[in-house]
Amino acid sequence: MKGTGTASDWREIDEWSGGTGWMAYPDENMQRASHLLADDGDVWLVDPVDCDGLDDLVAEYGEVAGVVVLLDRHTRDADTLAERHGVPVTVPDWMDGVEKKVDAPVERVRTDLGDTEFGVHRLVDNAFWQEAMLFGEESKTLLVPESVGTAAFFRAGDERLGVHPALRLTPPRKLSRLDPERIFVGHGEGVLDDAERALADALDGSRRRAPRLYAETIRDFFL
Repeated sequence: MKGTGTASDWREIDEWSGGTGWMAYPDENMQRASHLLADDGDVWLVDPVDCDGLDDLVAEYGEVAGVVVLLDRHTRDADTLAERHGVPVTVPDWMDGVEKKVDAPVERVRTDLGDTEFGVHRLVDNAFWQEAMLFGEESKTLLVPESVGTAAFFRAGDERLGVHPALRLTPPRKLSRLDPERIFVGHGEGVLDDAERALADALDGSRRRAPRLYAETIRDFFL
């Protein structure tokens, strides 16, 4: 499911005026996606997976101001990159347990990601799953690390964006309050066209299409 070793064949994705993204291991089934948000020379790395040449990509946008973890199990290479750039690992103030998983100083944030346009919002918070999302009010940019995705195991049929299999019966309705123009996800390439409609379709059809997704997942696993 996950790629291993040094990521030398990484691929850039989700490029836009406020940053870019990359897949360190484009051929892995999980399609782990990482993102770079840039604001006046400050660069924030979100749920990053390290790869060869990443520092050169960062330098095109500025200097790293922080490394962000939005999902309690998405520590990935956050501590490695934080130590390399001399910055803390940034975590929502309500999220537990991340400190035990990273070997780097941790900085807590409440509602805003530094001086950027992005607000930090609680999306899922229970004993098994703690997830935050970022939303930029000006650019209408939404970043969701896990609740929705575009990797194959998220999508049923012709969905462009799908709800995580574990949340299909209880989709995250908080997302329906937003009107994004682009959506970046932690698994798969982002949705850059007609994103608001793709999100509405994913949420509205989540429960109805759940049996199809589960059947397709079983078929792909065993065949």
